[in-house]
Amino acid sequence: MNNQDVYVVTLSPNQSPNQSANNLFSTSSESQSPRSDVAVVNTLLQTAHPKIEAALVALRHIILDKPEQIKLSLTCLLAGGHLLLQDLPGMGKTTLAESLARGLGLTYRRVQFTSDMLPSDILGFSIFNPEKQQFEFRAGPVFTQVLLADEINRTSPKTQSALLEAMEERQVSQDGQTRVLPQPFFVIATQNPFQQAGTYPLPESQLDRFLMCLSLGYPSEQAERDLLLGLDRRQMLAQMQPLLDQTTLLEWQASLHQVHLASPVLDYLQRLVAKTRESRQHVGLSTRGVLALKRAAQAYAFVAGRSYVIPEDIQAVFAAVADHRLGGLTDGTSPAQQVLKQVAVVV
Repeated sequence: MNNQDVYVVTLSPNQSPNQSANNLFSTSSESQSPRSDVAVVNTLLQTAHPKIEAALVALRHIILDKPEQIKLSLTCLLAGGHLLLQDLPGMGKTTLAESLARGLGLTYRRVQFTSDMLPSDILGFSIFNPEKQQFEFRAGPVFTQVLLADEINRTSPKTQSALLEAMEERQVSQDGQTRVLPQPFFVIATQNPFQQAGTYPLPESQLDRFLMCLSLGYPSEQAERDLLLGLDRRQMLAQMQPLLDQTTLLEWQASLHQVHLASPVLDYLQRLVAKTRESRQHVGLSTRGVLALKRAAQAYAFVAGRSYVIPEDIQAVFAAVADHRLGGLTDGTSPAQQVLKQVAVVV
């Protein structure tokens, strides 16, 4: 078996392999969501899935040749997480962020991180109003629904850490007051390769706040030709119409916990996590990482139009959720892909 850990799903005598997904993964168990939750999600998906597909198609017109990265980005947003895009400059990271905001009907702000930026430049600050004889708070760009933190690793660690409370708690504490951020709140941070001059590596505590880390990479030859012959991406973004709205997205986010995970699927997820903790080359996934993997798999299943998670959903999100937590991607390696090869799924 090539040194793979084998994960076996046992079928009953009257059950065919083709029935495994519907019967094993969508039905309830004593420790998981009841069947009524699956019915609720199924009802919601009747109207949600066509809208999701329309949004994905619109985004693919803007970002060519990256269907899986687009799907994972939408998955990350629906899961209530934040996204880190790590790539060379000029690969379309900013365009992806703005197209997501426009297509989903969310407010959008972009912050260009620099070495001299202060935390107040992001969070906001208080200024004295002489007419009212009192201080007034001027909200920073973090008070938006989609925040693009462009080149986040070009600013100092002090300013990087200013986003931690906002990302984790969805609130900002300034001058003894706590201010709640708009919902949904989604941070898309871009990061240049570490070998480039003027970069500060993100600390592990902040990397862990990002649900996923993706890389777009170079386009294919055909996609690049289409870019050269087609409209400018700025023009296309200006013409893009919202396909969703805030209320709809919040409803979908609130329903994700009802996307069912059967016991065999949870067993497979835990075996993957356990395998990451066996290696001496990196620290295994933390409890926060395990919960992130679960939410991401549920969101991916929802985007795919299912009310239950199958092992393929976990495999689809595993590298995006795990690699930056395991210390991968910086040197081009993917520890998560190695783990997936070592833990097999046999149905």
